[in-house]
Amino acid sequence: MSTGNHPWGRVADDGTVYVRTAEGERVVGIWQAGSPDEALEFFTRRYDSLATEVNLLERRISTTDLAPGQAKATIARLHAAIEEAKCIGDLDGLKRRLEALSERADHRREEHKAARDRARAEAIEVKEGIVAEAEQIAAEATHWKSGGERLKQLLDDWKAAPHGDRQAEAALWKRMSSARTTFAKRRKVYFAALEEEREEVKERKQQLVAEAEALSTSTDWAATAAAYRDLMASWKEAGRADRATEDELWKRFRTAQSTFFDARSAAMSAKDSQLRERAGAKEDLLAEAERLLPVTDAKTARSALRSIHQRWDKVGSVAKEAQERLEGGLRRVDEAVRKAEDIEWRRSNPEALSRARDTVDQIRKTINQLEGQLSQATERGDEAACQRARSAIATRQSWLTEAEKTLADLTG
Repeated sequence: MSTGNHPWGRVADDGTVYVRTAEGERVVGIWQAGSPDEALEFFTRRYDSLATEVNLLERRISTTDLAPGQAKATIARLHAAIEEAKCIGDLDGLKRRLEALSERADHRREEHKAARDRARAEAIEVKEGIVAEAEQIAAEATHWKSGGERLKQLLDDWKAAPHGDRQAEAALWKRMSSARTTFAKRRKVYFAALEEEREEVKERKQQLVAEAEALSTSTDWAATAAAYRDLMASWKEAGRADRATEDELWKRFRTAQSTFFDARSAAMSAKDSQLRERAGAKEDLLAEAERLLPVTDAKTARSALRSIHQRWDKVGSVAKEAQERLEGGLRRVDEAVRKAEDIEWRRSNPEALSRARDTVDQIRKTINQLEGQLSQATERGDEAACQRARSAIATRQSWLTEAEKTLADLTG
C-alpha cells in the first residue's frame, strides 16, 4: 500500500493512520479498506465535525446569552473529545480556540455576577417605591374602594418584584405591613360613622328590588341578564342597611332573579334538546358515510358522499362540543375518498406505470451486474471488492423492495 501525506497527518505503509500534534505523532486508526487518500479524507472529515462543534460554540458565546456554566461544561467536553479524537487536522489550533473561549466564559461569569448585584439593588429601589406609595395611601386616602384596590395591587407588585438584600427587604416589608394595617383601621373608623346613612341605603335597595321584580317575567334573555348584572353591581355598591332589612330585601331580590334565570334555563334546555336531536341526525349521517370505507369504487363513493353532505347541511348547527367530533369524522371520510380517487387516477396513468416498471427493471439489471462482480471478486480472493459489492447489492435490494411496492400499488 502506498503512503499518504497530509499537513496534519499521514498513512503508513501498513495502513496505520497518524495525526501530527505539538507533542508529536499519535495513532488515530488503521485503514485497509481503500487508498491512503481515501483514509486521509475519512479522518479529515472527522476533524471537520469536531471543528464544526467549536465553530458553533464560538457563535453561541458571541451571539447568544449562553450561560457561563453551560459554556464551561461544553468547553470541557470538547477538550476531552480533542484529546481522544481519532481524526486528522489542527488539533492544537482547536485547543487554543477553546482556551480563548474559556477566558471569555470566565469574563461573562463575572459580568453575570455584577448584573445580579445590580438587580438586587434595583429590586430594593422598586420595593422602596412600593412601600412609599403604600404609606402615602395609608395616611391620606379617603376613597376607600380605590385605595384598597391600589394597596392590593401594590401587594401584588411586591410579590412579583425580584428579591433584593434579605435584611433590607425585611425592614421594608415591616413598613408595608404597617401601612396596610393603618389603612384598614382608618377605613373601619370611617364606615363606623356611616350608620346614620343606612336609611338612604334602604331606600336605594328597595328601588333595586322593585326593578328586579319588574324584570322577572321578561323573555328578552340577553338584555335582561345584562340588566340583572347591572342591578347586582348597583346592589353591591349601595352599601348595607340594618341586618333585618338587608335580609328581607335580599330575599326578594334573589327570588325575582331566580324566577327569571330559571325561566331562561328552561328555554335554553329546550334549545339544547333541539341541538341534541340535530347531533343525533348527524351521527346517523356520519355512520352512513363511514360505511363507505374502505373505498372500493371512488366514483360511487363520491356520489354517495355528495348526497350525505347535502343532507348534513340541511340538518343545521349542533352543540359546539359535538361539532368538532362530527365534522372531523366526516372530514376523515372525505379524505379517504379523495385518496381513493388519487389512486385510481394514478393507476389509469400509463406514464406513471411505465416509469415504475422501468425503475424495477433497471434496479434488477444493476443487481445482476453487481452479483457478477461479486462472483469475480470471490474467484480472485479480493475481499475488499467483495465487501463493496455486497454493500452495493444490499442497498439496491432495499431500493428494489420500495420500487416493487410502488409498482404493486399501481397495478393492484
